[in-house]
Amino acid sequence: MTTHETPRARTGLLDRYSALIITVAAALWAADAYFRPSLVNHSHLSASQIVLVEDLLISLCFVPVIGRVARELRAVSWRTWLALAVIAAGPQALATVLFTRSLSYATSNGVLSEIYLLYLLQPLFGATLAWLFLRERRGRAFWPLAALSLAGVALIVFSTNAAAPSGQLLAALFVVGAVALWAAGTVLGRYALTGVSFTSTSAMRFTLALPVLLVLMLTDRGVSGFGQYSIGQLPSFLGIALIPGLIAMLLYYRALSSTPASVSSFAELGYPAALFLVFSLPSPVGFGSPLEPLEVVGAVLLIAAVTTLNFLMRRGVVSAPRPRVLRPTGARRSEKGAAVIPG
Repeated sequence: MTTHETPRARTGLLDRYSALIITVAAALWAADAYFRPSLVNHSHLSASQIVLVEDLLISLCFVPVIGRVARELRAVSWRTWLALAVIAAGPQALATVLFTRSLSYATSNGVLSEIYLLYLLQPLFGATLAWLFLRERRGRAFWPLAALSLAGVALIVFSTNAAAPSGQLLAALFVVGAVALWAAGTVLGRYALTGVSFTSTSAMRFTLALPVLLVLMLTDRGVSGFGQYSIGQLPSFLGIALIPGLIAMLLYYRALSSTPASVSSFAELGYPAALFLVFSLPSPVGFGSPLEPLEVVGAVLLIAAVTTLNFLMRRGVVSAPRPRVLRPTGARRSEKGAAVIPG
């Protein structure tokens, strides 16, 4: 019989406040808004070209720890390898390309804020997948709050934008596909972290995505696509690679190792909440974009519902099977029973 448990008290600071750390990491993803749109709008690069270079730069940052990662991965199960491969191909490669592609529709039709706010659907996808695949169980309070979140999303998605409804629809389809894949990545990442460290999970997310992204880029632009990069694009590439990429993902996976996937899915609302602030602030800090009243109401409903749900999750509204830690050969065990890789 499967043993279920509610989140228990943690001894380490990062573990005790892991949900808040995820929120901080997700807020760092909002820095993407300062770099990615400029690459989409002011260059001739396709989405696959942009994500390929972004992924390559992040992968290079893991070269100093490649030996440790290789030793750890030699001992993991094929299921963990499969989870890491799917994370790389789907949530990292395909989802990021879809999201970048959505920006070309959104920014050209004046619906950028709506497209970013569609990311608020991600917790619903993530919570559903965590229930299906990780067997996380929900208390009665979960579903009314989830319904309130859905109402908020509906207000955002169906707010009137008379400028270009077709552009809004196309961008929405791309971004909904992206957030569904990212939600799957949360669930698969939580599973993979029972067998490998957060460093190895982060490294594999980006390095295993490189062949997929290379194929997508060559299919899209051919070999001539390599000649369309310029040195002037480097600051934007470094920006998306280092802040919303490397730093945010390391924080995210470190915190996810101590957080149920359902909690993480809602804590990740730090991303659209930060974007909501960025878009509304005056330039040069923000973009000074006007927000429709229905968008504001929808965002408030979502944030209120998620805040309440996260508070209740710490008090038994979500329970999850006790994860089975896959311990590599020769690894010592920490006080909490998790595998610790030497060196």
